[in-house]
Amino acid sequence: MTKGKKTVVEDPKQAESRKKDHIELAFKSSLDRGEMDRRFYYEPMLSGHPEAGAQKSSFDFEGKKMSIPIWVSSMTGGTDLAAIINENLCRACAEFGMGFGLGSCRSLLEGNTKRLSDFDFREVIGPDAPFYANLGIAQLEETIGKGNINQIVDLVGLLRADGLIVHVNPLQEALQPEGDSFKHSPLETIQALLSKTNLRLIVKEVGQGFGKESMKALLQLPLQAIEFAAHGGTNFSKLELLRSDEYRKNTFAPLSRVGHTADEMVEMANTLKAELGESCLTTEIIVSGGVKDYLDGYYHVKKSHFRTVYGQASGFLKYARGDYKSLKKHVESQIEGYKLAESFLRIR
Repeated sequence: MTKGKKTVVEDPKQAESRKKDHIELAFKSSLDRGEMDRRFYYEPMLSGHPEAGAQKSSFDFEGKKMSIPIWVSSMTGGTDLAAIINENLCRACAEFGMGFGLGSCRSLLEGNTKRLSDFDFREVIGPDAPFYANLGIAQLEETIGKGNINQIVDLVGLLRADGLIVHVNPLQEALQPEGDSFKHSPLETIQALLSKTNLRLIVKEVGQGFGKESMKALLQLPLQAIEFAAHGGTNFSKLELLRSDEYRKNTFAPLSRVGHTADEMVEMANTLKAELGESCLTTEIIVSGGVKDYLDGYYHVKKSHFRTVYGQASGFLKYARGDYKSLKKHVESQIEGYKLAESFLRIR
């Protein structure tokens, strides 16, 4: 692949070495039919190779600008590594035009400003990229119930965030040894927050996704976006069971296996959008959960009838804990793969 560079005359020795590699690797590179990715039509005739370093195009999402439909999903805060991880990720978002959701900011809401440096990265990500704070539905219910809703607004302002991600996790809380209990439905709490503030809200589940009735209710709210966090990524219900004793682990294991995949939810959302018509007020989707790479992301983005980006968490976390150079290389490869998919693949 030339990657936009001028074609050069190949050195004869290099050509001979390449041909020898082809012969030796031909049998090892054969694929059986079971390995084929049947989600796509491969269309080699319709495009040239994407240019390396080409001028970035931008599109509107979450009220800001993005250059590639990749969202860095909420991961961490309040730990010793969080500052390094979040700084590296925000730096990558600024460089490549991605969006970013912080991990839970509960410690800040509870007044632990010693951890502010784990979250305060607006200067790093810059003014143009989407940058969202994050709180759990349990903290929102408690804070609103005490009449302290301004604390939520102040938190978003403190971080100079564009809005707030609300993570909804009733099964996780129920299975967590020290979990919180909800007095009200998450829907009621989110409606209260919408009615009493002007915050931009993204609502996400934390590893099992949304069923049809939950998604239908959310789509009729004026949310900035819904994040699927589908079954197939990190399953926080299962994670909490792994922290439990053997009896609870065995008793409640079946609950950790319920949920909805990203494929299922994209189809569900498309159907609901058509059914709801003008009553569908939410127009943006972040598909996350079980999104392993750029091909999964490309498939969901093109399949969705909403303005859609795809989110990844653990895939970035692996490279964000060390030097920025490793993370940058990983992001560049993901973007290159996505652009190749755009050039040569069409969804079936």
